Amino acid sequence: MKVGFVVLTYNRSDALLAVLRGLAPQCGADAVVVVADDGSRPKHVQALQRGLPPFACPVRHVWHPDTGFTAARTRNLGAHHAQADYLIFLDGDCVPGQGFVEHHLRLAQEGHFLNGSRVLLSETLSRRILSGEVQPADLRPSDWLRLRLSGDVNKLTHLLYWPGAPGRVQDGFSWKGIRSCNFGVWYRDFEAVNGFDETFNGWGHEDADLVLRLHNHGLRRKNGFLATEVFHLWHREHSRAQEADNRERVLQRMQGGLVRAEVGVAELADSPAATVTELNR
Repeated sequence: MKVGFVVLTYNRSDALLAVLRGLAPQCGADAVVVVADDGSRPKHVQALQRGLPPFACPVRHVWHPDTGFTAARTRNLGAHHAQADYLIFLDGDCVPGQGFVEHHLRLAQEGHFLNGSRVLLSETLSRRILSGEVQPADLRPSDWLRLRLSGDVNKLTHLLYWPGAPGRVQDGFSWKGIRSCNFGVWYRDFEAVNGFDETFNGWGHEDADLVLRLHNHGLRRKNGFLATEVFHLWHREHSRAQEADNRERVLQRMQGGLVRAEVGVAELADSPAATVTELNR
């Protein structure tokens, strides 16, 4: 199968490049990486072009104008332009750990979507990674233990690999631990539910809405703990002014069996045109 990595970004080229440096050694020639850009300023686009690490596979930059927080549309654009059988969504501030791609693909399963896991990093450690002083892949278990004791990481689950861990598969919808920053889904299932719902405004819960509709489509959730961890770089919180309204929309949808997004991948032809650039071909 062809795997597409959709990496969401917005005006954080330093974090994005750290993510791509972690991903590049893990991608084979039959994959594709799509940087899904929610309207970054030119200096960040130029920094991406200058600093892109070498990939064995094509890397595309899909950019659309900045019209506010439109992560749902941006991810839909990235998924559409990946032209892949299986999608792995990443945020541009979540550095994949060693074995991330291999473990994701081992857990990929028909009739399931994969909800990945993350390790939170402190502001201090994040700055060291962004500067290039520290590469997560180079840290030994003893280094991570010291970082845990100093409070620079919130857990050490990435040091363990247990693909058969109990409790990995869930049948019903649960809010807990939904992570669109680390998420795997078959494209045909993503297309069947019409992708992310672009009618969600501002930050919050468009990912929970997607998970709910995937369940309504008949899929089971598989959790990626002890296998698919990413390192979430510290940042100031986004505005959460719309969080309560978005949550209420999902709660209302839990009472019905909605499957397809109101506005999603099927409506991309009616949205503002995106700029697609092949970065390494």
